This record gives sequence, structure tokens and C-alpha cells, in this order.
Amino acid sequence: MNRRDSLKALGLSTLSAGLLLEACKTDNKKAAEETAPATAEAEAGRQPFEVERDKKLNADKFFTAAEMATITLLTDIIIPKDEKSGSASDAKVPDFIEFIVKDIPDHQTPMRGGLRWLDMQCLNRFGKTFTDSSKAQQIELIDLIAYPNKAKPEMGQGVAFFNRMRDLTASGFFTSEIGVKDVGYAGNAPNKWTGVPVDILKHYGMENVSA
Repeated sequence: MNRRDSLKALGLSTLSAGLLLEACKTDNKKAAEETAPATAEAEAGRQPFEVERDKKLNADKFFTAAEMATITLLTDIIIPKDEKSGSASDAKVPDFIEFIVKDIPDHQTPMRGGLRWLDMQCLNRFGKTFTDSSKAQQIELIDLIAYPNKAKPEMGQGVAFFNRMRDLTASGFFTSEIGVKDVGYAGNAPNKWTGVPVDILKHYGMENVSA
């Protein structure tokens, strides 16, 4: 399951709630309560095995607490909070990344290896892990891997890791509620017909034609 499917499920939650309220109007309230969960799942377009798989993925943990702390710092460096919207961690991007690496295991080794690489670089340079380093030290290291065309060859593993982290962060943020609002996406909205545009009417010499 990806974030697109999550948004689909969220988008249909209103419809599911409406069906539940309608069911509650019947005389058999017990029957409505029994059928509501199945109805909600069906309306979300999920198969039972998908629901069970997601439950298992959400119950399992891949990253350690220390790794999640590093991921949280990195995502907020990539997308910090500003006057327009919240940060990546405000949009729960670290949780999104935790889910994705379990859903797509190919991310697991590169992500864990990259986090370890980051800590080793900080330990060698500053005598501290990434999370224990100062903000200035963190940015100093990130600047060495955030720009692939400028990075030194020996920083290749860090560049590859940060590219992956940046892609995951952007994917998580811009498919979240905060991210969608940040780009100003309004969704479908009804149009209001105000007639044929004046320039089109003039083009056909019909600007003085009354309706």
C-alpha cells in the first residue's frame, strides 16, 4: 500500500460515515453496528488480505528509536517548518518512511546503511553521532552530500543515501494533508458559467449579439 491508497481510503471515509449514519436510522441498530465495519472496508476498496497485511506492517517495527530520531532530523532539514506550513515531521513523514521501508523492503538495506554512514561520518569528524552533533555540524555534513554535482567521489554512498531520503521525504510530505495544502491543491470544484468570454465573442464579431 502506498500513500495514494491511503488518500483514497481517507477520501472515501466520508462516504462510509454517511452510510453508517443512514444505517443507524433503521430499527435494527444492532444489525447496523455489526455491518458498519465491513461496509467501511468495502467502501475503501480494500480486500481483506490487504487490510490484514497493513495491520501487520503497522504492528511491526523496522527502525530503532535512534534511527527514527535521525530520520526525523533529516526530514525536517529537507522540509523545515515555515510561515506557510508545518515541517516534514509535522506531516508525519518519518512514520510514512517507516511504513514504506516495510512495504518495499528494497529500501531497507540502503536506508539503514545510510543512517550508519551518517553516524560514522559525524563520529569521525565531530566525535558525536548525527543527532548529538550541533545544528551547524549537521548542516556541514549534509552540505557535502546534498548536491550530487559538487560532491566528492568518496562521498558517493552519502549522496545516494541522501537522494533516497530526499525522495521519500518529498513523497511523504506532498501526499500528506499539510503538503497538499502547501501546494494549494483545492481538488474538484464546481464551475460557474458566466457566458462566452468577451475576446471569443469579438473574434467572431458577436460581441453585440444579445442572448
